Amino acid sequence: MKRSAWFGAALLLLMVAAAVFGPDLWPRDALKQDYAKLYGAPSADNPFGTDNLGRDVLARVLLGGRISLTISVFATLGALGLGLLTGLIAGGRRSWADTVLTRVSDALLAFPGFLLVLLVVVILGNGQFQTIAALAVGGTPAFFRLTRGYARSILKSEYVTAAVALGAQPKRILPRHVLPNLIGPLIVQAASVAATFLLVEASLSFLGFGIAPPTPTWGNVLQDARSLLTRQPWAAVGPGLVLGATTLGLQLLSDGLRDRFDPRSQ
Repeated sequence: MKRSAWFGAALLLLMVAAAVFGPDLWPRDALKQDYAKLYGAPSADNPFGTDNLGRDVLARVLLGGRISLTISVFATLGALGLGLLTGLIAGGRRSWADTVLTRVSDALLAFPGFLLVLLVVVILGNGQFQTIAALAVGGTPAFFRLTRGYARSILKSEYVTAAVALGAQPKRILPRHVLPNLIGPLIVQAASVAATFLLVEASLSFLGFGIAPPTPTWGNVLQDARSLLTRQPWAAVGPGLVLGATTLGLQLLSDGLRDRFDPRSQ
């Protein structure tokens, strides 16, 4: 892989390690309010400063990262699972199932992605599970189209034609010949989608449709900082940099994996 991909992987690993271990190692309570430290500037005790309730912003960023990354990972797995299953059904054989699933996917893609997720969240309500479900629904069409397209292409290849001529059934061809060739493209797509989900989840929380306070996520930590920009501009710098670094790491890793799994890109 390129150096940029290794840099992205290292950056992502650092952010994940901070989110996983940071809340337990950093000696500050992300939910504890200290009215003697309102609007505190960055210091040795509070490197990212404190918010309008005196809470330590770094502690909230670390705990919020754990929650935001959990949502992104499980939403990506949900979208991948649904997209893979429906894509194999649609691409494996030409039938009414292919027509129905393709039309449903086209209908979902007709909505802008963020508006579709926002609509699902409004219907289901706020909460971690609801946010994961909304993101999974919004991300499924991308995995569906990728799986269906690759499955159709692979099923037309010569080695699959030879397997069919030898009597192989679809229930054997799909897991033996199609699925192994989908692993690379799906991993690349998953890394890119996970980065997008981080930004979408942050946007939902920023608008008040994601995880409800006082539970921190990167989005609602930034939302808290928004009202303090004129008085405390540094409040948005820490969470913004962490969110940007994690997203950048995922995108660089996705580009590197694409080069690794797709020889034509070289």
